Amino acid sequence: MPNRRQFIKQSTLIGLGALSSASLFAYRGRPNEKIIIGVAGVNSRGAFLAQAFAKLPNVEIGYICDVDRTVLEKNIAAVEKLTGKKPKGFTDVRKMLEEKDCDAMAIATPDHWHAPAALMGVQAGKHVYLEKPCSHNPAEGEMLVQAVQKYKRLIQMGNQRRSFPKVIEAIQLLRKGAIGRVYFAKGWYANSRKPIGVGKVVQVPATLDFDLWQGPAPRRAYKDNLVHYNWHWFWHWGTGEALNNGTHEIDVMRWGLGVQYPTKVVSAGGRYAFQDDWETPDTQTITYEFPNNIAMHWEGRSCNGLNAEGSSRGVIFYGETGSLVYNGGDDYKIFNLNNELTKAVKSDIEEVQGTNTVSMGDQLDSLHLINFADAIRGKTEQTSPITEGHISTLLPQLGNIAIRTGRALHCDPSNGHILRDKAAMKLWSREYEKGWDMKL
Repeated sequence: MPNRRQFIKQSTLIGLGALSSASLFAYRGRPNEKIIIGVAGVNSRGAFLAQAFAKLPNVEIGYICDVDRTVLEKNIAAVEKLTGKKPKGFTDVRKMLEEKDCDAMAIATPDHWHAPAALMGVQAGKHVYLEKPCSHNPAEGEMLVQAVQKYKRLIQMGNQRRSFPKVIEAIQLLRKGAIGRVYFAKGWYANSRKPIGVGKVVQVPATLDFDLWQGPAPRRAYKDNLVHYNWHWFWHWGTGEALNNGTHEIDVMRWGLGVQYPTKVVSAGGRYAFQDDWETPDTQTITYEFPNNIAMHWEGRSCNGLNAEGSSRGVIFYGETGSLVYNGGDDYKIFNLNNELTKAVKSDIEEVQGTNTVSMGDQLDSLHLINFADAIRGKTEQTSPITEGHISTLLPQLGNIAIRTGRALHCDPSNGHILRDKAAMKLWSREYEKGWDMKL
C-alpha cells in the first residue's frame, strides 16, 4: 500500500476540475471514524471491492447483497475469513439499506441497476461508491447529480485513474504546458472476447432471483447466455464496451484536455467479429468535437486484442510542442515533435493488468477507495465526485446514441443535450418496470 499521507497530499493538490464535496457534507461518524459499508453485487468486481474495502483502516464490511444466493454465501464467507467478522447477507438491496448503522454502499451490480441503486442509497442516507458507468442512460446520470445536492451524501464513481498518483502528475504537467496547448487526444481499448452464442430460454437457476436481478428494467425472459457477464452486450441491461471499459480512457482524455460537454459526436462500428446475440458494437470508434478547437477519439476492439502503442489500452495527448503517452496504468511518457523521448515515468506502486475484468491492481485501486472513505470523514476532497463521473459517462453514452441512430449528434456545450434530433433524444432515458421509476 502506498504511503497514505503522500497520496492524500497528491490528491488534494489536484485542482483539476474535481468539485469540492467533503466540505459540503457532514460525516455522521463514530469516535474512531469507523465506516460500515454494504456491498451490492458481488459476483466479480463487487467481490474485489468487498475485500479491498475490508482491508482499509477503520472500514468494516457489515453487509453484502446479491440476488444469487450462491454468490452471496461465497462472499460472506470470504469476508469473514479475511476479517474474522461475518457480514449480514441480503438478496434485496432495499432491505440492506434499512440497516441504520450502514454508512455507505458500494455498487457493482449490472449497469441497469447502477443509478437506481445509487439513488436509493443516498435517499436512505448512505454515501455511495458506484462502479462505472454511473448510469445506464444520460437522464439517470443527471438525476444522480441532483440527488447529491438534495440528500447531502457523496456519490463517487469508480473511475480509479483519478486517484492514481502518476496520472495526477501527468495531468498537472499538461496543465503547466509540458507539450504546449493540448488540442487532441486518442484513446483505445482492445480485448479478445469470445462469441456468446444464441441463447435459449431456460428455467431460471434455483439460486438466482431473476426478478430482482432485472429490478428497474422491464421484464424479459431468462436466457442461458445472459447471467453473470454477457448482459454487458445487450442494450436492455448493458451499455457495451464504450461504457464497460471506454469510460476509463474517455474520462482521462476529457480530464487531460480540460473539456466538459461536446458540440459534435460521431460514431461508427457494429457487431463485426461474430454472429450471435451480442447487440452492442464489438468494434467502435467515437469522435468528439469540443469548443476552442479541441477534439478526441476513442477506439474499442472487443474481439481483437492486438496492442496499440504496446498496450491493450491507453491515451495519447497531442500538443503544439509534443505528445504525452499514457498506457492505461500509472505511468506516462513525453515526446517532443521530433519523436524524441524527453521524460519517462513509471509507477512505483505496481504493474497493471489492462484487460483484467476484476481489478487492474489491488494497491492502485485501493487509492480510490481510500479517497472515498476519507472524503466521507471530511478529511479530503473526492477525486471523482458524481459531477465529474456523470460527464465522463455521458460522453460514451452519446457515442452509443450516435451509432444506434446512425447519424452525427450536435450537442449543447453547456449540458451535452442533443440538439434538433427528437429520435436521438428518445434514447436519453429509458422505460422502467412498473413501480421501479427513479424519482428524486
